[in-house]
Amino acid sequence: MRFVNRHLCLKTILLTTLLASPLVSLEAQAPAPPPRTHQTVNPDRSVTFRYIDATAVKVELSLENTQLPIPMTRDANGLWSVTTPPLEPALYGYSFLADGQPRIDPYNIETGGNVYFSARSLIEVPGDGPQPWDLTDVPHGEVTSHRYTTRIALGLRANQSEYVVYTPPGYDPAAKKSYPVLYLLHGWSEMAPGWVVEGKANYILDNLIAEGKAKPMIVVMPLGYGDTAFLKDYALWGNDEAIEHNLSLYTSALLNEVIPRIESEYRVSKDRDGRAIAGLSMGGLEALSIGLHHTDKFAYVAGFSAAVHRPAFIKSLPVLTPKATNLKVLWVACGTGDGLIEPNRKLAAYLKSQGMPVTAIETPGLHTWPVWRDNLVHFAPLLFQSK
Repeated sequence: MRFVNRHLCLKTILLTTLLASPLVSLEAQAPAPPPRTHQTVNPDRSVTFRYIDATAVKVELSLENTQLPIPMTRDANGLWSVTTPPLEPALYGYSFLADGQPRIDPYNIETGGNVYFSARSLIEVPGDGPQPWDLTDVPHGEVTSHRYTTRIALGLRANQSEYVVYTPPGYDPAAKKSYPVLYLLHGWSEMAPGWVVEGKANYILDNLIAEGKAKPMIVVMPLGYGDTAFLKDYALWGNDEAIEHNLSLYTSALLNEVIPRIESEYRVSKDRDGRAIAGLSMGGLEALSIGLHHTDKFAYVAGFSAAVHRPAFIKSLPVLTPKATNLKVLWVACGTGDGLIEPNRKLAAYLKSQGMPVTAIETPGLHTWPVWRDNLVHFAPLLFQSK
């Protein structure tokens, strides 16, 4: 009790001293609040971005689906800001360039990015209601990552490759029911989870299935490199031999390793009418090449902003006829501001000249995730429908 009494006595003395001190002295010791650096989505769907850096000479905003960095202005406290024009409802990646050095938003925990380009923060410009890529109060599927030893793909540590699998709500591995399957391929510089982390493919499928717009399906998102050496140098996109080397190995890995594993581990259709393949950019090149060379295995084929810029790509295609291929859906989609728009237009025109039932889709936007999410939102409902 003696110790407790001393302790209380000390607290009483301290409290008395503080109360006797002028209030202004307490205020003088309190640190000034930090400048506001949060980002604000305004009522007109413009966004005000803020970034604090009192030492920077120049700061710019790098905003997804915007062609060039946007200059920001500095106030007397070193707070940089800019307000964009009104934006379409979407999830946008952004970062700041402080004297040319990329910086993410330190106050935003929602981030994206990949192994080649710098990490970036994510911000949503909402629509009038929930968007297809939003997390909503509907039944959710499950996303599972798998590792396996590849004997085909080159350059992976310990030969360990990966695929990510989305199973729809209510999937029961013990049931006799088989589900159709979409093989969804990521782009260059992304990894296997890219379609989940930035593409929000699982939320898109959850919402479409809940609304009755898409059939319940399993979605397989494999790692997309036949040789990881292709990942290490962007200049290899100018080398036909390197592109073909990566594509050939990847085709073999998908057909001979990934698909057999999926068909042994999950209750998926083994019939071509129950298989679809689609991808973005590099994955679009892979999906179109694999799908059009193997129409006996896939009845639905799509490329989103596919990297089909090489003249050799069209020449490499097999003889295509509507009767022989019997494709239910053939999609070639691209953003109108994408540097790949002309090669995709040429591909669509060639396929039409062969009488193929190609659907050419052009949407506003660049080589960016808002375009690819929108592609998936419109492509998935076309799959596995009874006609």
